[in-house]
Amino acid sequence: MKIRFAVGPHAGSLAGADVVAFAESLELAGFDGLWLSDLPVAPVLDPLLGLALAAGRTHRLHLGANLVPLGRNPFLLAKELAQLDQLSAGRLLLSFVTGLGQPGERQALGLDGARRGDVLEEVLGLVRSWWAGEAVHHRSERWTFDHLIAPARPVQDPLEVWLGGRGPQALDRVGRIADGWLGAQLTPAEAELARRQIQQAARRAEREVDPEHFGMSIPYARVAPEAELLAPFAARRPDVDPLAVVPVARTGLRNFVEGYVDAGLSKFVVRPLAPVASWSEEAAWLGDAILDLQT
Repeated sequence: MKIRFAVGPHAGSLAGADVVAFAESLELAGFDGLWLSDLPVAPVLDPLLGLALAAGRTHRLHLGANLVPLGRNPFLLAKELAQLDQLSAGRLLLSFVTGLGQPGERQALGLDGARRGDVLEEVLGLVRSWWAGEAVHHRSERWTFDHLIAPARPVQDPLEVWLGGRGPQALDRVGRIADGWLGAQLTPAEAELARRQIQQAARRAEREVDPEHFGMSIPYARVAPEAELLAPFAARRPDVDPLAVVPVARTGLRNFVEGYVDAGLSKFVVRPLAPVASWSEEAAWLGDAILDLQT
């Protein structure tokens, strides 16, 4: 099993200029990748712009994003992602998500909650066809494309797309159509159960999700976090103590990672719960905590 770590910033903490220092610090420290998140209605940098910045200042670092494809034209999205993979010489990593349900998000994306999963599947099928060089003929309630060929194709063939989610429908979708799964806000025991559910769904669909393609996004705190930092976790999962999914200190983070590895997961995105003053110092702290586990 190949264990890999990417690092994401505290939500909303990076401006454009900060992305370069962030990326360079992670590459210098030896992490496998950086990871940005798509927050459509928040005043934060679009992840595709951030990854384009990082691509020009790094050479080895994988460049990943949780991307909300809903609300984006799928033809233009396929073109943008293919060109980003070209700019980074094949270092792009992708996880499509349906969003975080922030206030105003669904209105901004033009979708109600019941349809987000269906539209995500539609977009994923379309972008994969364009990346394969196909002339796409497609008619639906939302889009009409008449034998349209994308002007750019990614370096990676195929350019893989992972999915997130933890509910039954989301896990079934991963098993049916995704290249991997990046979970969030699950305990190691819950993550193992989710992995097994995905594998069962894949078998029903007569396919396989690579055993190496199961991962977890892990928010961490260097010291005991204030209640307001944990409030979003409590709101999203009132059935679970936030500290059951948010490790604290080096030992706590390492123990969490080892628990997920025992559950069959091997790819991790770790991100600080609080804003970071110095990314070089944060990368050193993280390196001391977990980087020796990377294989």
